[in-house]
Amino acid sequence: MQNLVKNVAANARNLALADRSDPERAIARAIDFAFEQKQIDASQTIENRLRLEVSNELTGFGILQPLLDDAEVEEIWVNSPTEIFVSKSGQNFFTGLKSTESEIRSIVERMLRPTGRRVDRSSPFVDATLPDGSRLHVAIPDVTKRHWSINIRKFPSKVLTLADLVAASVLNADQLQKLQIAMATKKNILVSGATQAGKTTLLCALLETLDDTERLVTVEETFEIRTSHRDWVALQTRPDSIEGSGSIALRRLIKEALRMRPSMLVVGEVREAESLDLLIALNSGLPGLCTIHANSASEAISKLSTLPLLAGQNIPGEFIRRTVSQVVDLVVHCELTESGRRQISEVCEVQFNAETLEPRVVRL
Repeated sequence: MQNLVKNVAANARNLALADRSDPERAIARAIDFAFEQKQIDASQTIENRLRLEVSNELTGFGILQPLLDDAEVEEIWVNSPTEIFVSKSGQNFFTGLKSTESEIRSIVERMLRPTGRRVDRSSPFVDATLPDGSRLHVAIPDVTKRHWSINIRKFPSKVLTLADLVAASVLNADQLQKLQIAMATKKNILVSGATQAGKTTLLCALLETLDDTERLVTVEETFEIRTSHRDWVALQTRPDSIEGSGSIALRRLIKEALRMRPSMLVVGEVREAESLDLLIALNSGLPGLCTIHANSASEAISKLSTLPLLAGQNIPGEFIRRTVSQVVDLVVHCELTESGRRQISEVCEVQFNAETLEPRVVRL
């Protein structure tokens, strides 16, 4: 079947180019030709399946398109053309799907085409956002040992609210009340957790509580944050062009965001020196939210107290620790249980320990 799909897809592509017809018309003509050549029998079931797979090959993302269309699939990753996995409900599954090196490369090229981003030997990593909002990450040899590595993180089809998270047993009623009060009183909130723990989902749910009068500016590596908020500007980083210039880092975006008159600043995730710029922004009285990878609320604060030191050698550690204590009000820790369930395990207040001169978290 796979060879037939490729043959019909190639014929449809040639037809579309020859008479500039739309893809659907070209696909129909190519399938008719396959019937005439007796490559397939007159089966409605076979025709419908062929039409779908050829459409995926031409206008979609090939063998990965059904996984992208599956609402239960949370993440897709490709280790090799014959090793394709998915995550559903926090559990990992081997799909058994088989592709080829050339098809995987073709799929990545189609994914990157609208984004203006590239991946090649001089730039072997790439992050991008797909049209449906999913996050794409690709790594290629010789950074990877042999095959192209692809990760696609999907997000819920709708923006979840805090009430939705309560209904899904992610939050309890007490945690809901604490978070609603924190957002209403413009507290600065750090959302922590491991990969796939639900940090971005919670962040987006918190943004749904914003009053219509608030002006929201978000900055990210790649677009992931989603909100129905009306007054919202979303910024993302930009890699170097093919000439090796023109990149825009997260630190620059945070500084630019401050010139956009925000009443709420959100950083999708802090990983490195941009944490210093975030602390400076929050220390100016601007409310904000951000996420961070950590195994607990306490580790999240320790990490945020260390990352700004990457910005330079002349930054006093004591200044950073005291600033973290002053500007971060709450740490909300997300957890992915062994059964695959996501939950908020900690809601903590940040205080300054006068004895150790370091910030500490106190569970509320």
